[in-house]
Amino acid sequence: MQLIHSQDYIERVRHICEIGGGVLDQGDTPVGPKSFDVALAAVGALLDCADAIIAGKAKRAFAAVRPPGHHAEPDRPMGFCLFSNIAIAARYLQKKHGVGKVAIVDFDVHHGNGTQAAFEADPSVLFISLHQHPRTLYPGSGHDYETGTGAGSGTTLNLPMEPGSADDAYLRVLHARVLPAIDVFKPQMLLISAGFDGHRDDPLAQINLSEEAFGQMTDLLVQSANVHTNGRILSTLEGGYNLLALGRSVVRHLIALGR
Repeated sequence: MQLIHSQDYIERVRHICEIGGGVLDQGDTPVGPKSFDVALAAVGALLDCADAIIAGKAKRAFAAVRPPGHHAEPDRPMGFCLFSNIAIAARYLQKKHGVGKVAIVDFDVHHGNGTQAAFEADPSVLFISLHQHPRTLYPGSGHDYETGTGAGSGTTLNLPMEPGSADDAYLRVLHARVLPAIDVFKPQMLLISAGFDGHRDDPLAQINLSEEAFGQMTDLLVQSANVHTNGRILSTLEGGYNLLALGRSVVRHLIALGR
């Protein structure tokens, strides 16, 4: 976890859990006595998936974990997230397995501010986030003018979607913006922050995606991975708060990953 988070931050989360729990931020990231261990297991699941893919035991893998991770910044927890699961996995692939360029596509309905914070100055990681427009939804970041900083300028791509956007709007953006950006970047590994809270039945946002759309978006990302990463994809669960919609959407995602 120190690939992304400071030891002081990790120990602070551990300590709060060890003394019985509490609330780590302004109110939406509560923890209990076992939360630190569960968060460690979530990170470990992604790293196991990464090892399996690199070893050739699997071409694509999905980590069905909670807590999610894409809101956790290097020095603070946010939005139900303790540690930045996907960012840790990306850096692990680079540091342990020698993967050079990594692309991360985040289609959770909320902006992946933690992932962006981890990599916005890093030209070796392309971060693409499709999310409901930040003027209308937590966490209020992810404007299209946020494109990275310093050496990483141009390797952050935020694609805010208006409330009410449905399948056709997302698929247009995939074709027009996401896939071309991946083509230009030419990653060696593709990671997906797979949040399903953009489903039309989800209670936390106002995006109107069907479960079929999650399968179609995944199909397009698989096709892109087949061109650039020898088909290798590591996906992890982020949001999704209507359990029926979440289950149906994950099934569509897995079917597409398995093709």
